[in-house]
Amino acid sequence: MKLLDIGDVCRLTGLRPSAVRYYEELGLISSVCRNGLRRQFSPEIVTQLALISMGKSAGFDLTEISEMFGSDGRPDIPRETLHKKANDLDWQIIELKAIRDLVRHAAECSAPSHMECPTFRRLVELAMRGKKITKSHKK
Repeated sequence: MKLLDIGDVCRLTGLRPSAVRYYEELGLISSVCRNGLRRQFSPEIVTQLALISMGKSAGFDLTEISEMFGSDGRPDIPRETLHKKANDLDWQIIELKAIRDLVRHAAECSAPSHMECPTFRRLVELAMRGKKITKSHKK
């Protein structure tokens, strides 16, 4: 098996060496040995780091991500956790669409003042209502 040194890993993943070292410090990944001072990793590290990146993009924090890997470094993600995160993302998308519509309308509205525009006021009210729904959903 050809090992990858930390420079190879960084080149293949786009991560900085400090990020790779940090993930190793947290126990998210592990090097298999060192060649002098340079950490050496198995080729599977690239997939592990891609999964970590995807988890972060989905909104998982590093503690949650660390709990998704078994002791062998393979993903072991409870499906219930994924369903909950997908539901959270659905709510986030709804909220972001409402904010996008508000911003787009504000940019194009011809009213002298945004607060004089009934559409703008309605969108603000809907955005506030969405915030309340989102907060109660997360509890």
